[in-house]
Amino acid sequence: MTDQPPLSTLTLQHRIPSNWAADPWAEVRPLIDGVDILAEVHPDGLAPSCRNWRGPAESRPLAVSEEPRRVMITEPDCTAGCCGALYVTMRRDGDVVIWDAWENTSDTDSVPGVTRFDAAQYEAELARAAADRSWEEPLDTAARLLEETLVESGWFEQWGCVLVGVWPRRREPDVPGELTSPEGVDVMFHHAQESGERGTSYGYELSVTGGEPVEEQVRRFAARILTDDPRNTAETREA
Repeated sequence: MTDQPPLSTLTLQHRIPSNWAADPWAEVRPLIDGVDILAEVHPDGLAPSCRNWRGPAESRPLAVSEEPRRVMITEPDCTAGCCGALYVTMRRDGDVVIWDAWENTSDTDSVPGVTRFDAAQYEAELARAAADRSWEEPLDTAARLLEETLVESGWFEQWGCVLVGVWPRRREPDVPGELTSPEGVDVMFHHAQESGERGTSYGYELSVTGGEPVEEQVRRFAARILTDDPRNTAETREA
C-alpha cells in the first residue's frame, strides 16, 4: 500500500486584504498546519470573501462531500482570466478530507502537494469560521447587520428595485481625510425600467462612528431607508 501523507490541520483566518478595492469584505484565508502555503504559490491571490460563508453549511466555499468538487481557492483582485487563479479538487473519503489535483493558472506552475485533513476537525473549523465575528470592526458589523435587515424586509422589491449589496467602506490608505469619504457602509440597489432599458442604480453612503453602539446606528440607517420610496432618498449612481 502506498504511504499516505500525514493528516494536516486546517485553520481559517479572517483577513482584510491590503488591496480591498475589489471586495472590501475580509477574505477567509485557509492555513494548513498554521502556514499560509497558498501565499507561497499564488502570492497575489485572495481567498473567498466572508460574505460567501453565510448561509447553509453545504454552500460554504470549502464544503466537501464524497463527490469531488473543483474549487477556486484563491483569485487575484482583478479576474482569474487576467492574472490566473489557484484551483484545488476537494472531496471527503470516509473520515478524511482530501485536497489534490491542484491547478495554478497564473504565471507559475508551483502548487502544493496532496493534503489530507481529519474530517471532524475540518468540518468543525468550517463551522467555527462561519460563526466568527471577532475580527469585525464596527463598519463590518454595521454592514452585515444592515444587509440582513434590508434583505429580510423585502423593502426594495416593493418599489420594483433589487438590492445589489451592502459593503463596509474603508478609508483609502495614504489619502488625506478631507479627500476621501469617512469610514462607514455603502448600500447599492438597482431599478430596472419596464421597457427593458438599462435602468438606474442608486446608493447610500452611511457614516459609522465610534461614539454610538453599532446596533443603534444600524437601526437609524434602516429607518432612513425603510420610510419612503428609496429612489427618493438615495443618490443616483448610474443612469
